[in-house]
Amino acid sequence: MGAQQRVFRRRIRSVGATKKITKAMELIASSRIVKAQQRLDAALPYLKQLLAAISAAATGASDVAKHPLMANPENRTKAAVLVVTADRGLAGAYSANTLREAEALYTNLRENGVTSIPFVVGRKGVSYYRFRERAMGGEYTGFTDQPTYADAKAIGEDLLNAFLTPVEEGGVDEIHIVYTHFVNMGTQDVRILRVLPLEVVDEVIEKGSALPFPLYEFEPDAETVLDGLLPQYIQHSVYTALLLAAASEHAARRRAMKSATDNAEELIRTLTRQANQARQAEITQEISEIVGGADALASS
Repeated sequence: MGAQQRVFRRRIRSVGATKKITKAMELIASSRIVKAQQRLDAALPYLKQLLAAISAAATGASDVAKHPLMANPENRTKAAVLVVTADRGLAGAYSANTLREAEALYTNLRENGVTSIPFVVGRKGVSYYRFRERAMGGEYTGFTDQPTYADAKAIGEDLLNAFLTPVEEGGVDEIHIVYTHFVNMGTQDVRILRVLPLEVVDEVIEKGSALPFPLYEFEPDAETVLDGLLPQYIQHSVYTALLLAAASEHAARRRAMKSATDNAEELIRTLTRQANQARQAEITQEISEIVGGADALASS
């Protein structure tokens, strides 16, 4: 075996080992997507019912416009932006797309005279802001691929405390969440959700519906019920965003690893073809040398 063949064989073995790793990561991401979808399907009905309860309580409240979590300030000066990125890489442009959308939101808010304070989830986002020496209101890492409600509760409490704190003391006027929304295995898009101040639609029945108008009784009153429901809404909205982002992260990693596996297979085919060509050239060279030597002996 010639030196050139040894180089090709070494490269083929190296690419083959990389292919095994990317294939394994693709299969792991595929299995985790299913689990993430199951957690998401279990969480969404609660959020829908929670929104319905908040709408009913807001409809029954005497002056909902003055509630601290629903009142829109006349002059906005500060906004908290929760940016959900990944802890690990090898997921294509997943984190980069989220950070790009967050930067676009910062630019838009700055043009309207609003200062943004980032609350960052994921090591990728934290590294991004630390490298640029930008102050963060909160850092949350270590759970992006499998978030729990306890993680979302901690984030929601920090955001709610920042919102309830006066702006003069370091608080904010509104809260936004920038996350990647999971549509299906092939489609995930970055979305921006304004969580606070909350906009609630009055409880109505669709035209043509046979259901009667719902009647609610609140104990002790609608305002107290609203005070208890709104913090839960904030925490569960964060939890749902984390679940959607986790499913999107696994889908992006699966797509990236599948692309890497396909590229490795193509590279192995190319290297094998080149190795065969080098082997054929060596064989041809040896035959030529043998024939030349035989001719020389015959001539002598």
